[in-house]
Amino acid sequence: MSDAAVRIDALAERFWAWQCREFPLTGFIAGVRTEDPVMFREAPEDHERRHGEVLAFLARLDAIEAPATPRERADAALLRRELEDLRDFHLLGAHQRPWLLPVGPEFNTIYFANLTSLGDSKAAALYLARLGTLAGFFDDIGRNLREGRARGFRYPKVVLARAESNMRAVTQGAAEKTAWYGPFVRSATPWPQADAAKAVIAGQIVPALVRLADLLRDQLMPHARDSIAAADDVEGERYYARWVRHFTNLDMTPDELHALGLSEALRVEKEIEQVAAEAGFPGRVADYRRHLAESPEFFAPSGEALRERVEITAKRIDRQIPGFIGRVPRITYGVESIPESLAPRMPPAYAQPSPGDGSTAGILWVSGLPQKCPLYMIPSLALHEGWPGHLMHLALVQELEDVPAFARYNGPKYGACVEGWALYCEGLGDAMGLFRTPHERFGRLDMELWRALRLVVDTGIHTRGWTRQQAIDELATRVSLTLDTIEAEVDRYIALPAQALAYQVGNIAFRDFRARAEAKLGERFSVRAYHDRLLGIGTATLPVIGELLDDWLAGEAA
Repeated sequence: MSDAAVRIDALAERFWAWQCREFPLTGFIAGVRTEDPVMFREAPEDHERRHGEVLAFLARLDAIEAPATPRERADAALLRRELEDLRDFHLLGAHQRPWLLPVGPEFNTIYFANLTSLGDSKAAALYLARLGTLAGFFDDIGRNLREGRARGFRYPKVVLARAESNMRAVTQGAAEKTAWYGPFVRSATPWPQADAAKAVIAGQIVPALVRLADLLRDQLMPHARDSIAAADDVEGERYYARWVRHFTNLDMTPDELHALGLSEALRVEKEIEQVAAEAGFPGRVADYRRHLAESPEFFAPSGEALRERVEITAKRIDRQIPGFIGRVPRITYGVESIPESLAPRMPPAYAQPSPGDGSTAGILWVSGLPQKCPLYMIPSLALHEGWPGHLMHLALVQELEDVPAFARYNGPKYGACVEGWALYCEGLGDAMGLFRTPHERFGRLDMELWRALRLVVDTGIHTRGWTRQQAIDELATRVSLTLDTIEAEVDRYIALPAQALAYQVGNIAFRDFRARAEAKLGERFSVRAYHDRLLGIGTATLPVIGELLDDWLAGEAA
């Protein structure tokens, strides 16, 4: 190992320790155990301190010469990307206009609670202490929002309205029915801290979240804008462009991404026409969509029945995995229903990866509302969210010992990689024999069309002056999602500029990676060996994946 590589490794380890201290939830998800009760450090002074420390990290990185091997160069590039993201988004005031929808502050605390298990009295006491810090976290978010308002930042009205509604929704009901109390419910032991936890939830957490919701309504809403474009906010064009680069890893312009989305949508729609004809609707795609939407046979009778169907499909997938992937993760996963109180504001399904220490299994959350998840979508959703998609991908990455920890445990920061792989996995359903009917093949194509249209709608909203209704209509006339799901999706694109671009951009890249491998290796190509190598790279930017894959292909070809 060269001197440069040694110095990069040391700096990467130092950065990871810093990340775990500054972003405790990141360390918690990675399985880094600490007695620190604080799970969220989001006070204005925390952001200012971090900015100075990030600049110091960058200066140290700049002083190291370029390492020699592709893996070493990849590690250096990924470290630089992490640091430059932190620097740039701080300067653009991202912490003063934080994400509020659909993954807002309240969701992050619920996510933390859902990952927590109470194995002994010490863990129960620590969790109680952590609950005691959550009210301060919500108040810190409020301080950041007030600073952002003073700086001139203004949210779209629709984002504030939905975010306020979400916050108030999770404060309803008894403390023991909330997700924050969940670890005590899931534990078989009646821990003595349980009553104190109820008191903290009812007396501290809920009032603090209500204060935050009140702030949105009383202080931010009067100054909110009717416009939904990120470009219309302070430094909005730079803000959107920076998120585009973050989520796509590419230097494509919004116009280029918009055109790509239109092209991809037309390609998928041609395939849908063929499936509709096979299903008995030649030249009548609209009639076929109507048939799927109106026929009871395509919907589970209850949320429980829907969850059971997903579990059955997941087991069918498990049987096929060895033919496509050689190494499987040590941790497994289960399927749970998104509570009906949250389901209207959530997607049809999402993945909750297991923590790095393997203390709890991963969870594939599926909507508790059957109308949001037609049965013909289940194979594609299970492939995407479960195995071999998110839950397998992220679990395998956590086991990679030759990848720096900051890259192993920061999968969500590599959206084009993580979402691209999961979308690519939906396409594996054909070879796995999972799509047994034209309707299930339609489900896969319709989901890909949805992701292609995200390129069109997101750029339309943020750079082309599209209205919310225009975005809703574009999706409603071209994909088979319920209207409430489409409305929630469009509001998500408004609230999270450019995040939706990662999916199809990544999907295209992963298709291209495989085509490159097949062309290079010819008859020697093994899909199992290829997938193992691809997954062995870990979560990374698309250019880094391409460079490491080319290096592997060169060795294989030789």
